Amino acid sequence: MKQETEFYERLESKGISRRDFMKYCGMLTATMGLSSSFIPQVANVFAAPKQRPPVVWLHFAECTGCSEATLRSMYPWIDELVLEILDISYHETIMAAAGQQAEDALHHAVKKYDGKFICVVEGAIATKYNGAYGKIAGRTFLDIAKEVCPKAAAVICIGACATYGGIQAASPNPGGYKGVGDALGIKTVNIAGCPPNPINLVGTIVNYLLLGKLPAVDDLGRPLFAYGKTIHDQCPRRSHYENGEFVEEFGSEEAAKGYCLYLVGCKGPYTYNNCPVAKFNDGTSWPVEAGHPCIGCSEPGFWDSMTPFFEEKE
Repeated sequence: MKQETEFYERLESKGISRRDFMKYCGMLTATMGLSSSFIPQVANVFAAPKQRPPVVWLHFAECTGCSEATLRSMYPWIDELVLEILDISYHETIMAAAGQQAEDALHHAVKKYDGKFICVVEGAIATKYNGAYGKIAGRTFLDIAKEVCPKAAAVICIGACATYGGIQAASPNPGGYKGVGDALGIKTVNIAGCPPNPINLVGTIVNYLLLGKLPAVDDLGRPLFAYGKTIHDQCPRRSHYENGEFVEEFGSEEAAKGYCLYLVGCKGPYTYNNCPVAKFNDGTSWPVEAGHPCIGCSEPGFWDSMTPFFEEKE
C-alpha cells in the first residue's frame, strides 16, 4: 500500500493525476485486448509490482531508434520502467558501463539469470561470411546472439531490423542480414515497426507480468493485440476511400480536406498495426493523421516490397 501511495505521489509531482494514469491503463488494457475489469490489475503492475524480471537488451545492426522511442514512453516513464518494474541488467544505450566493464555486465547477467531473463533484441544479424559484417568487442552479432538468446526465458524483438532484417536486409543485402528468429532458427515475439509504438512493447511486458505468459501472436510472431488488424481497417480516412475521395497530389485541396492517401502511396491496406488507435507521442498523432501515407514499416521486407513509398502499390 505504501509503495502504491508513493507511486501516485511521484505521478502527481510530474503533473500527472491519478485520473490521467487510470485513463492510460484503460487504453493499455483495451490495446491488449483485455476487458475493462483488468484495468485495476494493469494499474497495479505499475503501482505495486510484485517482481522485477531481469532484462538483457541487445543491440545489433540498427539506428537505436527503437530505444529512443521506448525512452519516450509515457505512464510508466522510462525511469520507473527501468528502476521499478524491470531490472534492465544490460542495455548499451542507457547503462553507465562501457568497454570491458559493459561486457562483464552482460556475461554476469546471462550467467546469473540463466533461463529466467527476458532478452530484448534491437537490430538485425549478419549471417554471411560467418557474421563478419557486424561485431561488438571482437565478437560477431551472430555469435553473441547464439550465446545469449537460447538462455533467455523469452526473446522479444523490437523494431523492423530485429524482426525481419530492416534496411540492412534490403536488396542486395551483401551481409546476409536477417531478423533474429530467422538468423537463429528460434521463435520470437516480434514488435514490428520502424520504430514500433512503445505501447506495444509495454503491453507485451505487462501481459507477461500480469498473466504470466507472452501474448498470442500471428504467423509472423507479432502480438495479435497490436497487429491483428490492418491500418486500413482502423483508419479514420476509410470513409473517403469507400466514397472514392482520394488525394492525388500533396498540398492539394483534397489533402487539406483529409481525403484518403491511397493514390499517393499509402500502404495501409497491406499493413498490420495499431497506429490509428495507439498513435504516437502520448497519443498525439500518427503518420496518416499528419498527412503522410503509411509506408508499411511493420511488414517483412518493407524497404523492398513497399517501395516506391509514394506510389500506389500494384
